[in-house]
Amino acid sequence: MRVRVIFKLKNRGAYLPFHHQHILAQFLKGVLVKGGKEKFIHYEFFNFSGLKGQTKVSRNGLHYYSNFVTLVISASEQEFLDYLLEQIFEFEVIELGNLQVLPLFTELEKPIELTGESKFICISPIVPFKARFNDERSKRFIMPETDEFSDLLYESTLQRLERTGNYSTKDFERFKRFQVVPDMDYIERMKAKEKKFARIYSVFENDVKYEVRGYTLPFKLYAEKEVQEFIFSCGLGNYTYKGFGMLDLANADPLERTEKYHFQKNAPTATA
Repeated sequence: MRVRVIFKLKNRGAYLPFHHQHILAQFLKGVLVKGGKEKFIHYEFFNFSGLKGQTKVSRNGLHYYSNFVTLVISASEQEFLDYLLEQIFEFEVIELGNLQVLPLFTELEKPIELTGESKFICISPIVPFKARFNDERSKRFIMPETDEFSDLLYESTLQRLERTGNYSTKDFERFKRFQVVPDMDYIERMKAKEKKFARIYSVFENDVKYEVRGYTLPFKLYAEKEVQEFIFSCGLGNYTYKGFGMLDLANADPLERTEKYHFQKNAPTATA
Protein backbone atom coordinates (compact mmCIF):
# COMPACT_ATOMS: atom_id res chain seq x y z
CA MET A 1 0.00 0.00 0.00
CA ARG A 2 1.37 3.40 -1.03
CA VAL A 3 0.33 6.89 -0.07
CA ARG A 4 1.61 10.30 -1.08
CA VAL A 5 1.87 13.01 1.53
CA ILE A 6 1.55 16.46 -0.02
CA PHE A 7 3.16 19.33 1.88
CA LYS A 8 3.01 23.07 1.31
CA LEU A 9 6.52 24.53 1.07
CA LYS A 10 6.76 27.64 3.23
CA ASN A 11 10.26 28.78 2.22
CA ARG A 12 10.66 28.36 -1.53
CA GLY A 13 14.27 28.21 -2.62
CA ALA A 14 15.43 26.29 0.46
CA TYR A 15 17.54 23.24 -0.25
CA LEU A 16 18.23 19.65 0.72
CA PRO A 17 21.31 17.53 -0.08
CA PHE A 18 21.09 15.55 -3.32
CA HIS A 19 20.61 12.39 -1.29
CA HIS A 20 18.57 13.34 1.75
CA GLN A 21 17.11 10.00 2.79
CA HIS A 22 18.88 10.22 6.16
CA ILE A 23 17.06 13.50 6.92
CA LEU A 24 13.69 11.95 6.08
CA ALA A 25 14.57 8.75 7.97
CA GLN A 26 15.43 10.72 11.11
CA PHE A 27 12.17 12.64 10.89
CA LEU A 28 10.03 9.53 10.40
CA LYS A 29 11.84 7.70 13.20
CA GLY A 30 11.26 10.68 15.47
CA VAL A 31 7.58 10.66 14.55
CA LEU A 32 7.27 6.97 15.48
CA VAL A 33 9.14 7.42 18.76
CA LYS A 34 7.03 10.45 19.66
CA GLY A 35 3.85 8.51 18.90
CA GLY A 36 4.89 5.99 21.53
CA LYS A 37 3.20 2.91 20.06
CA GLU A 38 5.65 0.17 20.97
CA LYS A 39 4.87 -2.18 18.05
CA PHE A 40 5.78 0.49 15.51
CA ILE A 41 8.82 2.20 17.06
CA HIS A 42 11.20 -0.34 15.51
CA TYR A 43 8.98 -1.28 12.57
CA GLU A 44 10.99 -2.11 9.42
CA PHE A 45 8.46 -3.11 6.78
CA PHE A 46 8.02 0.25 5.11
CA ASN A 47 9.76 2.39 2.53
CA PHE A 48 9.77 5.98 1.33
CA SER A 49 10.96 8.16 -1.51
CA GLY A 50 13.01 11.31 -1.58
CA LEU A 51 11.14 14.60 -1.47
CA LYS A 52 9.63 15.38 -4.88
CA GLY A 53 9.04 18.86 -6.30
CA GLN A 54 10.38 21.37 -8.81
CA THR A 55 14.08 21.74 -8.08
CA LYS A 56 17.19 23.51 -9.26
CA VAL A 57 20.69 22.20 -8.68
CA SER A 58 23.44 24.10 -6.91
CA ARG A 59 26.64 23.18 -5.08
CA ASN A 60 24.57 22.85 -1.90
CA GLY A 61 22.12 20.35 -3.35
CA LEU A 62 18.53 20.58 -4.54
CA HIS A 63 16.69 23.91 -4.17
CA TYR A 64 12.91 23.49 -4.10
CA TYR A 65 10.84 26.10 -5.95
CA SER A 66 7.39 24.50 -6.22
CA ASN A 67 4.53 25.48 -3.93
CA PHE A 68 4.03 21.86 -2.98
CA VAL A 69 6.36 18.91 -2.36
CA THR A 70 5.49 15.23 -2.12
CA LEU A 71 6.75 12.29 -0.08
CA VAL A 72 5.72 8.76 -1.09
CA ILE A 73 5.45 6.29 1.79
CA SER A 74 4.78 2.59 1.32
CA ALA A 75 4.17 -0.29 3.73
CA SER A 76 2.74 -3.79 3.81
CA GLU A 77 0.34 -2.96 6.66
CA GLN A 78 -2.36 -0.31 6.43
CA GLU A 79 -2.45 -0.07 10.23
CA PHE A 80 1.14 1.14 10.27
CA LEU A 81 0.61 3.64 7.45
CA ASP A 82 -2.50 5.09 9.09
CA TYR A 83 -0.67 5.41 12.40
CA LEU A 84 2.35 7.09 10.78
CA LEU A 85 0.14 9.54 8.88
CA GLU A 86 -1.81 10.32 12.03
CA GLN A 87 1.44 11.28 13.77
CA ILE A 88 2.70 13.36 10.82
CA PHE A 89 -0.51 15.37 10.66
CA GLU A 90 -0.24 16.34 14.30
CA PHE A 91 2.47 18.81 13.25
CA GLU A 92 1.53 22.18 11.81
CA VAL A 93 5.03 22.91 10.50
CA ILE A 94 7.83 20.40 9.93
CA GLU A 95 11.50 21.18 9.37
CA LEU A 96 13.24 18.84 6.94
CA GLY A 97 16.81 20.07 6.74
CA ASN A 98 16.49 23.64 5.50
CA LEU A 99 12.92 23.16 4.29
CA GLN A 100 9.85 24.22 6.26
CA VAL A 101 6.78 22.30 5.16
CA LEU A 102 3.14 22.11 6.20
CA PRO A 103 1.34 18.74 5.78
CA LEU A 104 -1.84 19.31 3.76
CA PHE A 105 -3.42 16.09 2.50
CA THR A 106 -2.72 12.56 1.30
CA GLU A 107 -3.36 10.57 -1.84
CA LEU A 108 -3.59 6.81 -2.20
CA GLU A 109 -1.85 5.07 -5.07
CA LYS A 110 -4.25 2.59 -6.59
CA PRO A 111 -3.16 -1.06 -6.36
CA ILE A 112 -1.28 -2.45 -9.35
CA GLU A 113 -1.31 -5.98 -10.66
CA LEU A 114 2.08 -7.65 -10.40
CA THR A 115 3.03 -10.95 -12.01
CA GLY A 116 6.05 -13.24 -11.86
CA GLU A 117 7.97 -10.89 -14.16
CA SER A 118 8.14 -7.11 -13.64
CA LYS A 119 10.34 -4.32 -14.92
CA PHE A 120 11.21 -1.81 -12.21
CA ILE A 121 13.02 1.49 -11.96
CA CYS A 122 14.74 2.71 -8.79
CA ILE A 123 13.22 5.69 -7.01
CA SER A 124 16.04 5.43 -4.47
CA PRO A 125 19.30 3.42 -4.52
CA ILE A 126 19.37 -0.33 -3.86
CA VAL A 127 21.91 -1.44 -1.24
CA PRO A 128 23.01 -5.11 -1.64
CA PHE A 129 25.36 -5.23 1.39
CA LYS A 130 24.54 -4.65 5.03
CA ALA A 131 27.13 -2.26 6.48
CA ARG A 132 29.51 -3.23 9.26
CA PHE A 133 31.51 -0.90 11.45
CA ASN A 134 35.04 -0.26 10.21
CA ASP A 135 34.52 -2.67 7.32
CA GLU A 136 35.01 -1.61 3.70
CA ARG A 137 33.13 -4.53 2.15
CA SER A 138 29.79 -2.71 2.17
CA LYS A 139 31.30 -0.23 -0.31
CA ARG A 140 32.60 -2.88 -2.72
CA PHE A 141 31.38 -2.49 -6.29
CA ILE A 142 29.58 -5.49 -7.79
CA MET A 143 28.68 -5.72 -11.45
CA PRO A 144 24.86 -5.74 -11.51
CA GLU A 145 24.69 -8.44 -14.20
CA THR A 146 26.47 -11.00 -12.00
CA ASP A 147 24.83 -13.75 -9.97
CA GLU A 148 26.42 -12.29 -6.85
CA PHE A 149 24.40 -9.07 -7.21
CA SER A 150 21.14 -10.98 -7.63
CA ASP A 151 21.99 -13.47 -4.86
CA LEU A 152 22.69 -10.72 -2.31
CA LEU A 153 19.33 -9.11 -3.03
CA TYR A 154 17.62 -12.49 -2.80
CA GLU A 155 19.22 -13.20 0.57
CA SER A 156 18.18 -9.85 2.03
CA THR A 157 14.65 -10.27 0.66
CA LEU A 158 14.37 -13.78 2.10
CA GLN A 159 15.55 -12.62 5.53
CA ARG A 160 13.01 -9.80 5.57
CA LEU A 161 10.20 -12.11 4.44
CA GLU A 162 11.09 -14.47 7.29
CA ARG A 163 11.00 -11.64 9.84
CA THR A 164 7.41 -10.79 8.89
CA GLY A 165 6.24 -14.19 10.15
CA ASN A 166 3.59 -14.21 7.42
CA TYR A 167 4.90 -17.04 5.24
CA SER A 168 5.08 -20.82 5.63
CA THR A 169 7.83 -23.31 4.84
CA LYS A 170 5.96 -24.23 1.65
CA ASP A 171 5.90 -20.56 0.66
CA PHE A 172 9.67 -20.32 0.99
CA GLU A 173 10.07 -23.39 -1.21
CA ARG A 174 8.19 -21.49 -3.93
CA PHE A 175 10.19 -18.31 -3.29
CA LYS A 176 13.43 -19.94 -4.49
CA ARG A 177 12.73 -18.52 -7.95
CA PHE A 178 14.40 -15.12 -7.89
CA GLN A 179 16.56 -13.33 -10.44
CA VAL A 180 17.45 -9.67 -10.93
CA VAL A 181 18.34 -8.86 -14.56
CA PRO A 182 19.62 -5.30 -15.04
CA ASP A 183 19.00 -3.25 -18.18
CA MET A 184 22.48 -3.48 -19.69
CA ASP A 185 21.66 -0.94 -22.42
CA TYR A 186 21.04 1.62 -19.67
CA ILE A 187 24.30 0.73 -17.91
CA GLU A 188 26.29 1.04 -21.14
CA ARG A 189 24.69 4.43 -21.85
CA MET A 190 25.66 5.64 -18.38
CA LYS A 191 29.23 4.44 -18.91
CA ALA A 192 29.41 6.15 -22.32
CA LYS A 193 28.27 9.43 -20.73
CA GLU A 194 30.65 8.92 -17.79
CA LYS A 195 27.71 8.99 -15.43
CA LYS A 196 27.47 6.84 -12.34
CA PHE A 197 24.71 4.35 -11.55
CA ALA A 198 26.45 3.26 -8.31
CA ARG A 199 27.56 5.63 -5.55
CA ILE A 200 28.60 5.66 -1.92
CA TYR A 201 25.88 6.77 0.51
CA SER A 202 25.82 7.44 4.23
CA VAL A 203 23.57 5.45 6.57
CA PHE A 204 23.06 6.30 10.24
CA GLU A 205 22.28 3.50 12.69
CA ASN A 206 22.22 4.06 16.47
CA ASP A 207 24.14 7.33 16.07
CA VAL A 208 26.87 5.56 14.08
CA LYS A 209 27.61 6.64 10.51
CA TYR A 210 28.15 3.86 7.99
CA GLU A 211 28.91 4.01 4.29
CA VAL A 212 27.31 1.72 1.74
CA ARG A 213 27.23 1.44 -2.03
CA GLY A 214 23.84 1.96 -3.64
CA TYR A 215 22.76 1.23 -7.22
CA THR A 216 20.18 3.13 -9.26
CA LEU A 217 19.20 1.35 -12.46
CA PRO A 218 16.24 -0.26 -14.26
CA PHE A 219 15.95 -4.05 -14.10
CA LYS A 220 13.63 -6.99 -14.55
CA LEU A 221 12.74 -9.11 -11.55
CA TYR A 222 11.70 -12.73 -11.92
CA ALA A 223 10.07 -13.90 -8.70
CA GLU A 224 6.78 -15.18 -7.29
CA LYS A 225 3.91 -12.72 -7.20
CA GLU A 226 3.94 -12.50 -3.38
CA VAL A 227 7.64 -11.63 -3.44
CA GLN A 228 7.07 -8.97 -6.08
CA GLU A 229 4.26 -7.46 -4.00
CA PHE A 230 6.38 -7.45 -0.84
CA ILE A 231 9.27 -5.73 -2.63
CA PHE A 232 6.97 -3.16 -4.23
CA SER A 233 5.49 -2.34 -0.82
CA CYS A 234 8.60 -2.59 1.35
CA GLY A 235 11.55 -2.00 -0.99
CA LEU A 236 14.44 -4.11 -2.24
CA GLY A 237 17.79 -4.68 -0.56
CA ASN A 238 19.00 -3.38 2.81
CA TYR A 239 18.00 -0.25 4.77
CA THR A 240 14.63 -0.02 3.05
CA TYR A 241 13.14 1.44 6.27
CA LYS A 242 15.71 4.22 5.87
CA GLY A 243 14.49 5.11 2.40
CA PHE A 244 16.71 2.91 0.23
CA GLY A 245 15.53 0.48 -2.42
CA MET A 246 12.18 2.06 -3.31
CA LEU A 247 10.94 0.92 -6.70
CA ASP A 248 8.29 1.77 -9.25
CA LEU A 249 7.10 0.03 -12.36
CA ALA A 250 8.89 1.10 -15.52
CA ASN A 251 6.81 3.08 -18.02
CA ALA A 252 4.01 3.65 -15.51
CA ASP A 253 2.12 6.94 -15.44
CA PRO A 254 2.01 7.97 -11.76
CA LEU A 255 -0.60 10.69 -12.39
CA GLU A 256 -3.21 8.10 -13.31
CA ARG A 257 -2.71 5.99 -10.20
CA THR A 258 -3.95 8.13 -7.32
CA GLU A 259 -7.12 8.95 -5.45
CA LYS A 260 -7.72 11.03 -2.35
CA TYR A 261 -7.05 9.26 0.94
CA HIS A 262 -8.88 9.97 4.18
CA PHE A 263 -5.90 11.71 5.82
CA GLN A 264 -6.40 15.17 4.39
CA LYS A 265 -6.98 18.80 5.32
CA ASN A 266 -8.86 21.46 3.40
CA ALA A 267 -6.35 22.54 0.80
CA PRO A 268 -6.12 23.63 -2.84
CA THR A 269 -5.15 21.15 -5.53
CA ALA A 270 -1.40 20.55 -5.47
CA THR A 271 0.11 22.28 -8.49
CA ALA A 272 3.63 23.47 -9.00
